[in-house]
Amino acid sequence: MTVVAIGLITYFFAQSIETYDYIVETNAFFAPFEFYENRKIVGVDIEIINRVAEKLNAKVDVKNVEFDLIIDNVASGVIADAGAAGLTITPARAEKVDFTIPYYTSVQYVIFNRNDEPETRDGHIVWEALAGKNIGSQMGSTGYLFVADEIDGGALKDTGAVVKGFDSHQLAADAIGAHIIDCAVADELAAQFIVEKNPNLVALPLYYQGETVEEDYPVEESYAIAVNKQQTGLLNTFNEVLAEMLVPDEDGKSEIDKLILKYMGLTNG
Repeated sequence: MTVVAIGLITYFFAQSIETYDYIVETNAFFAPFEFYENRKIVGVDIEIINRVAEKLNAKVDVKNVEFDLIIDNVASGVIADAGAAGLTITPARAEKVDFTIPYYTSVQYVIFNRNDEPETRDGHIVWEALAGKNIGSQMGSTGYLFVADEIDGGALKDTGAVVKGFDSHQLAADAIGAHIIDCAVADELAAQFIVEKNPNLVALPLYYQGETVEEDYPVEESYAIAVNKQQTGLLNTFNEVLAEMLVPDEDGKSEIDKLILKYMGLTNG
């Protein structure tokens, strides 16, 4: 092979490799924040990422990975620059990465079979009602961590309750119908998205039990984007974009609110 031929092959090969300014990891099984539609990842978090890319005039590659790898990959600063996957701010995660301002507050929900409803209190379920049950959740998610904590030393300790991890909330919900688990714990919108497509399933909010029903309070979490601690400029741009998208309009709805409705299929936009 001639030197010219080798040079041409090298040139065209180099042209075929696309380079990016930033890599953002997600787990594309968490509608309405990120999910596959026509083999493309779409959702609320993707809209946020695209807005940041536009503001920075940068090329951003969104990679789908296992959920519980995202924080460590972002912390490395080599594999990923940021992570967007409905990530909850926790002290343990904040030691590894920087978080943007919160852009959504979610309540944990319990998904169960319509014919096997746990005991409820004024329209919600408390941890104690899950005693002795086989509970599923997405591995590495906040729901999974909440359940594990309650089994280790909370309301479910020594009750016989067990937690089983799945690759996604949808797979956990599927396991209810297959009688592998009794119920699943998932973020509010993910739970609502799942039960809307399955008439045999129901979802109700999960609460901590107070002295009275009125003193019960929800298991809440706040979502933010995770950014590598060395990427201060990227963090600041994410915060600027989120601040803009969180401004409410005359009807009290922010752009984030409207995107959630859009990707939940509740609007035509």
